[in-house]
Amino acid sequence: MGGAVISGVVSEGFSSVLRGFQVIQTHPARLVNDFTVAASEGAALVNAVAVALIGLVLVRVNGVKLSGPTVAGVFTLFGFGLFGKTPLNIAPIMVGVYLAARIAGKEFRDYSIIALFGTALGPLVSLLAFELTEPSAMQLGIAMLGGILVGIVLPAAAIAMLRLHQGYNLYNIGLTTGFLALFVAAVIFGRGGQLAGGGLWNETPSMMLRLLVPISSAVLVTGGLIGGGREALRSFGRILKLPGRLPSDFMDIESIPGTLINMGVMGFALWGYVLAVGADLNGPVLGGIFTVMGFSSFGKHPRNVWPILAGVILAALAFGKELSAPGVILGALFGTTLAPLAGDFGVVAGVIAGFLHLSIVLRSGAWHAGIGLYNNGFAGGLTAGLIVAVIEWYRSNRTRVKPARSGSISSGGKRSS
Repeated sequence: MGGAVISGVVSEGFSSVLRGFQVIQTHPARLVNDFTVAASEGAALVNAVAVALIGLVLVRVNGVKLSGPTVAGVFTLFGFGLFGKTPLNIAPIMVGVYLAARIAGKEFRDYSIIALFGTALGPLVSLLAFELTEPSAMQLGIAMLGGILVGIVLPAAAIAMLRLHQGYNLYNIGLTTGFLALFVAAVIFGRGGQLAGGGLWNETPSMMLRLLVPISSAVLVTGGLIGGGREALRSFGRILKLPGRLPSDFMDIESIPGTLINMGVMGFALWGYVLAVGADLNGPVLGGIFTVMGFSSFGKHPRNVWPILAGVILAALAFGKELSAPGVILGALFGTTLAPLAGDFGVVAGVIAGFLHLSIVLRSGAWHAGIGLYNNGFAGGLTAGLIVAVIEWYRSNRTRVKPARSGSISSGGKRSS
């Protein structure tokens, strides 16, 4: 992260980056607003590092140990710090989750992961503060209060949402925040509010952005090899056999070196995919790759991700969509939230999940007006809920009545010959 800050400052100058950082704090954050365009690439990188550092401090202060979920949370914070999260809009949500813990009589560390990922509702704070009306001290206070209130609700809603997909959607908080964002958007539109459409998408990312993933991936793989040697490679091989269903902490189940290699390999693989389809390595796309890298410590690996990716590709071709189109490339990257379906139920289930996921994610963002940053987690939760329900219904009905075996006791009490 330090390297990202240095690169940004060196390329643009301290004063320019500082001005850009200030612009980002008051800029609309709903999907999809690429901060590398809203301000500058250097400012966006500094904002991303600042957001990730807040997560690291929260984890450290509360004595939460290094684990797959915490690594996934920090990497996700960094990724979305490039297109949606700011220190200003995530802080109230974290405060709300803290208050929820106090209300429930629990330690904040028990809800720390929810606090990290619940910042997906950061755009709500920015929306209330800067989009609906002219900014003012009163409006900022209302925005802070709104962020705190959704933070209080998050833990209860997250537990309920987990039951829907039973751990087969890795972005469970994405489903939760998307669900809550539906109500927020309904209230805004119900009161006659109007939200501007469109967004920002960097179509000419610099070499600095294009090289960010391979450099980070090389550092992770090298760290894993230095820390574990051949055993790290064997650990990586064992990770490839895990289904990835929540909770799958690869650092705990296997090893930290093996997990670092998995994270680096996933980074290289998806970076290569983005280049192959000709997509832009801008803020949102980098956010997708870094999120996948983070969750490669907590459920994702090449073996359970590729069927999902294949399903998304098939859907894009069937719908006549370009693989490099913003919605499709983000659906491909973030759609890997469904990797456990492929890991547990096989390749066919994974391909079907990827196909259905792209079908719904291209529409679901409009339902909540882009207020929930983890739109793919929202769509992924709905997709996983459907697929798991069908599979479980089929399995339960298939095993409820078994056909009589040859040689069994007949109804007359005699053994058949």
